[in-house]
Amino acid sequence: MILRPELVELVIRRRDDHPDAQAVLFAGETVTWSQLSDRMWRAANALLGAGIVPGDRVALCLGNSPDFLAVYLGLVAIGAAPVPVNVAQRGPSLRHILEHSGTVAAVVEAGLDAAIRAAWPEHQLRIIRRGGPDFEPFRSGPVDEPGIDIGGRSPIGILYTSGTTGPPKGVVADGYDLRPAQLLVSLFGMAGGEVTYTCLPLFHGNALMLSFMGAVRNDWVLALGERFSASRFWDEIRSTGAVSFTALGAMIPILLKAPPSRRDRDHAVRVVISAACPDWAWEQFEERFGVRLVEFFGMVDSPGLLINAEGRRGAMGRAVTGVDFRVVDERDVDVADGEIGELVFAHPDGRLTHYHDDQQSTDQAYRGGWFHSGDLARRDADGFFYYCGRQKESMRRRGENISAWEIESVLNQHPDVLECAAFGVVSELGEEEVAVAVVPIDGRGFDPSNVETWCDGQLAAYAIPRFVVIRHALPKTGTHRIQYGALKAEGLTGEVWDRAATAKDSTPDVPPAEPQTRSER
Repeated sequence: MILRPELVELVIRRRDDHPDAQAVLFAGETVTWSQLSDRMWRAANALLGAGIVPGDRVALCLGNSPDFLAVYLGLVAIGAAPVPVNVAQRGPSLRHILEHSGTVAAVVEAGLDAAIRAAWPEHQLRIIRRGGPDFEPFRSGPVDEPGIDIGGRSPIGILYTSGTTGPPKGVVADGYDLRPAQLLVSLFGMAGGEVTYTCLPLFHGNALMLSFMGAVRNDWVLALGERFSASRFWDEIRSTGAVSFTALGAMIPILLKAPPSRRDRDHAVRVVISAACPDWAWEQFEERFGVRLVEFFGMVDSPGLLINAEGRRGAMGRAVTGVDFRVVDERDVDVADGEIGELVFAHPDGRLTHYHDDQQSTDQAYRGGWFHSGDLARRDADGFFYYCGRQKESMRRRGENISAWEIESVLNQHPDVLECAAFGVVSELGEEEVAVAVVPIDGRGFDPSNVETWCDGQLAAYAIPRFVVIRHALPKTGTHRIQYGALKAEGLTGEVWDRAATAKDSTPDVPPAEPQTRSER
């Protein structure tokens, strides 16, 4: 008897139990479990026909669609390792992922083949373009199971971190514990056949493991959005009949900034699984849209989860499933409750992941037997943890350390601000000056000179931004995380306001930038 990977076995089980039941909804298309199984085997046979063998690593440079799911399942079914790649990657970062992972082939969106060849021109990578002639077997090839016995196991592949502040690191699961994720999924409170929605990209862990694998494991219907769009979001939710969805980053604040509508509660959603919902937005979102928020913290880099199902506003949650969490100082000594330090955690089974071909980073992350998240946090007396920013997203001004998160938490509540990001710029007197990039809400005028007044009393005086940069959009990863490295690299470009130019009690540290208008990329 052929042993298949668990994910493949689950798809087959769903097909056998109810072949004509809905499995995936996308852009008006319905894919049944029988059709998803057929697409999986077509992809498996097409990959074998393209020369892919068990153990090979294959890049998936695909946006959200049933084709992504089919190719991913096909790779798992033949024992090859998927390497999901952000479709926005270009240049050195794209080359790094392809070369570092040892990718032998790539299945890509139409138009991305040129970007891959430009990133790694000297390497003859096998490229299969979605919609091209090479992709035809994925659509119309045989649906017979190829009969490859890979012992019931298959590598989960290599998932690359977002690389917001440095080169992406490839995470490999040596013995990944999916119990925390399954516990989180259970909080959806969904029955088999109900619909869960995500518009987060499948090339990242949240949509891939929480939404897609959760749907397969629990016999749900997965409704896929192509990408996050505030203007289309609730219409897509309504059209699919979704009873749950996942949210990351700025999605909840942005949805709150949309004009109120009489249809705000005209949907079937009961619960939202959220990461990084600001405390100020929590109750507003639940009340306005009639949903329940469940907050969580988790990382692709290492298994461990904090869950806040109690509605403790602003808290990431408490530790679950035996994983220990601590908040430590720079010497890895526990800080007192209420004090800010780095969030570290340890699984009872030890290291369950490593960074591909990077033993030094693996050892550094797991030093002392604790995985170092790089996130700043504080803990309260009840064991709830609260997010306080990223270590690398901090600034140092005149002897004071300032978190980008603390500035953004204040300015994002401004009625004319859609979203913002704080970053440091070099000061001629040493250390940094604080800058903030602001995206105003469409149709509203934003006066940057009001930033000081808005922040007064909500931020320490040394943390109030000196420079305000007006932008049309912020550079982000596919999971809506701000790319602070890109902001710092661009610096004070565009429409810039300098508080020191008008404040008599401020000492200018850098020459005021010449205001100019530029179009966003």
